[in-house]
Amino acid sequence: MIRHVVQYSGGVGSWAAAKRVALKHGREHLTLLFADVKDEDPDLYRFLNEGAANIGVPVTTISEGRTPRQLMSDEKFIGNSRMDPCSKILKRQLLDKWFVDNCDPHETVRYIGIDWTEINRFQTFKERMAPWYCVAPLCDSLPMSKYDAFRWLAEEGIEPPRLYRFGFSHNNCGGACIKAGQGQWAKLLEYLPDLYRSWEDWEERMRTEVGNHSILRDRSGGQSRPLTLRNFRLRLENKEPHDKHDIGGCGCAL
Repeated sequence: MIRHVVQYSGGVGSWAAAKRVALKHGREHLTLLFADVKDEDPDLYRFLNEGAANIGVPVTTISEGRTPRQLMSDEKFIGNSRMDPCSKILKRQLLDKWFVDNCDPHETVRYIGIDWTEINRFQTFKERMAPWYCVAPLCDSLPMSKYDAFRWLAEEGIEPPRLYRFGFSHNNCGGACIKAGQGQWAKLLEYLPDLYRSWEDWEERMRTEVGNHSILRDRSGGQSRPLTLRNFRLRLENKEPHDKHDIGGCGCAL
């Protein structure tokens, strides 16, 4: 018996991957595994469960128990695009432990919702996951892009998560990802200003403990220096330019 486990993140790619696995291998030995960081957008849980009902398999939820901010407060560290303790502890290590505790690597296939435009990320994932056998169903002989996944979602009558409708590139951590860049944080301020301010206040409190560190960086003039969420908000309110294309990358599973 081969067990099929999809890392079911709440993104449209992981839904499409899980749907393909169910259609190919059936639902009897299929697990939809969700690592909950307890700080997700409320609409993620709606989509997660509607998508699972469409596939015909319930969600298996695991959690370390802390949110990213609680974890970083405990670690006395402000994460950023290069150092992401929340991804490491709340996602990667938690998922890896579940697989070790619940699966045999010789009888398990581990799936991830990376599409064909991100094939380089899948290679990194496969290398890190050895000896587990890993598959990206959207990168197989019939490759599927995120656009294709959205179209399939519409055909199945499922409303996409609202973060996508706001223009976010992923549906993780409520849109407040420490690995993201100026473009995404500007979008967070535009669509979810209260959430942005809560992160801004948290960062300011942390800076009194850890010093001149921040989530964002100012790379203007060929130099890289800390850019606090507070100063970034003030720049946006003053209509100063920012790097709209710097959306960063989530990649928690990697």
